Amino acid sequence: MGNLPVVTTSFVGRGHELDRIERALQDHRLVTLSGSGGVGKSRLALRAAERARDRYADGVWWADLSHLDDDQLLTTTVCDGVGLLDHSPRRPVAALCEWLSDRRLLLVLDCCERIVDSCGQLVAELLSAAPGLTVLATSRQPLGAEGEHIVEVPPLSAGDDGDEAVRLFHDRAAAVVPGLCLDSPGDTAAVAEICRRLEGIPLALELASAQLRESSAQEITGRLASRLDALSDDTLWPRRHRALRTTIGWSHELCAPLERLLWARLSVFRGVIMAADAEAVCAGGPLGAEEIAPALESLADQSVLRRAGDGYRMLDTLREYGAMWLAELAEDALFADRHARHFAQTAVRAHTGWLGPQQVAWYHRVASTHADLCAALEHLLTEDPERAMEMAGCAGLFWSCCGHLHQARTYLERVLALPLSAGPHRTRALWALGITLTLQGDHEAARRVGAECEEAARLDQDAEAALSAAHSVSFTYLMMGRPQTAHLVSDRALRLHPGDPADAPSQMRCRVIRLFSLSALGRLDEAYEEATRLQRISLRFGEHWARAYADHQLALIHLLQGRPRHAESHARAMLASKHELHDSLGIALGLDLLAGAIAARGDGVAAARTSGTGHTYWRIIGHPHRGTPELGAIREQWERQARQAAGDSAYERAYRRASADDAERGLAHALERRLPS
Repeated sequence: MGNLPVVTTSFVGRGHELDRIERALQDHRLVTLSGSGGVGKSRLALRAAERARDRYADGVWWADLSHLDDDQLLTTTVCDGVGLLDHSPRRPVAALCEWLSDRRLLLVLDCCERIVDSCGQLVAELLSAAPGLTVLATSRQPLGAEGEHIVEVPPLSAGDDGDEAVRLFHDRAAAVVPGLCLDSPGDTAAVAEICRRLEGIPLALELASAQLRESSAQEITGRLASRLDALSDDTLWPRRHRALRTTIGWSHELCAPLERLLWARLSVFRGVIMAADAEAVCAGGPLGAEEIAPALESLADQSVLRRAGDGYRMLDTLREYGAMWLAELAEDALFADRHARHFAQTAVRAHTGWLGPQQVAWYHRVASTHADLCAALEHLLTEDPERAMEMAGCAGLFWSCCGHLHQARTYLERVLALPLSAGPHRTRALWALGITLTLQGDHEAARRVGAECEEAARLDQDAEAALSAAHSVSFTYLMMGRPQTAHLVSDRALRLHPGDPADAPSQMRCRVIRLFSLSALGRLDEAYEEATRLQRISLRFGEHWARAYADHQLALIHLLQGRPRHAESHARAMLASKHELHDSLGIALGLDLLAGAIAARGDGVAAARTSGTGHTYWRIIGHPHRGTPELGAIREQWERQARQAAGDSAYERAYRRASADDAERGLAHALERRLPS
């Protein structure tokens, strides 16, 4: 189990360091790999974590902190890293401590240097709460936490043909220019000299090897020697930083002018950079939009960018250099603003396109750009609060589905606390906050926000606003165990606003609440008609969210009326849709129903496995009520059936095995087929 990043480049050398880290992880619970930028701390940590994987029953988990400029999102980023999507109103650190308390795992915190004090405090709390936890951190400086064991990461050994730096240079050269031979005496001497002058710093070596497309090893040596010899003043940079700074600067100079400009402008991004986003944010002046895609490829060829799926990543050290040049160009404020406005528009477009065939794609888009969306919101909260409120409201439903409830609540409460004008943006933000509070189980706060949303919607005099407010209020009543009130609120809103859902998408959300309340009230025939009607509408729009909940209710109705195979079919359809949306709450609800259907047809062991996987998902989201309240008694009935069919000992073995397994693997097993990534 775990989430270690996949790296396509080979790992060279470092045997001595890996042995030191392995011993340190056995003797200490906090090990920090410390060293200057570009020395290879992250790559070494990844290799060490891969080697240690078998020693940790609950896996090795990776949290990338490189995009964080302050500590506001630190704990929630670590929660995301370990797969905890907590839906409770607790402080994130409390949820994380509880989640880790009985686990034996290795947590890797990568790039702690910008928030080193906060990282030290968080790690101290986690280690105190979780005796089975070990932390491996990378940072340019120690975290300062009690019991920290520091492993200094030196550059690679450099100088002779057999040294690690030479091996790395040859390895990267073969990737840059396949078939290139550097075995002649002149090339051998030149490569050794490059590695010596670059002091074995891996990032510097990668940047230098990228220049072999245009230059010979001897030419690189000559230019490098002249540049370094000119830097006689060691006070300009610390000695260990000179070679890396020189190589970055040299790589910068060797880029074409427009590539240098793009490098600087790309420094405003925090996560994976897609070409379309780069074109939208970075084009302007001499840099045309049509020139950006080839410039991205060229920067990747020169090792300034790393390819990441269909996009690109920039290493933190190189992003810092780009940001320095952006400030020198006096464009830092301009492009921070352009970045923020682009991702604000992305959130608006996602909200507008929610009810349609691109719904799944928009969920994935919001999830994959989470770091940039947060950076955009932070910027707009200061520079354009009205746009920040619009953006937060538009991202709200996506974030609640993707498990970012704490971020959603924090940002929504911040924008709503500002003295901003009333109107649709504020109403939408109140709706999103009401949904978030309800999902966290903070029902009284959700009722107050729902009432405020209703009042705002009355002033807006808009169908979508009225339906959004009704959705927020009725959802809260449903989760409080008051289905009759939930039905009254949602049904009244739907009767008052019967138009096309395309004009008011919250009509679909209200239909889901009306459906759930009908089944909770025992009006199963009406609920069946409502569910099939909702399915038809969903299919017309090509959307998944409402259709999945229609399948959930159809599964429940078939199960309650004695048709377990029909129930099983609908439960699997619901799970497939919720997996597409990466909706852990929906998956947990679906697994409970699937377990009940399997139990009803007499396979107690399979029901126990499915229920165990459901338990894993419920733990991931930390949901206080395990779905709508009325399902509790029904769930107990299904468990009794499964235990009777399997026998207590066989049931417990299967349940425990599934509960301890990886959630995604357990879901794939429950669906009895390979799931799409």
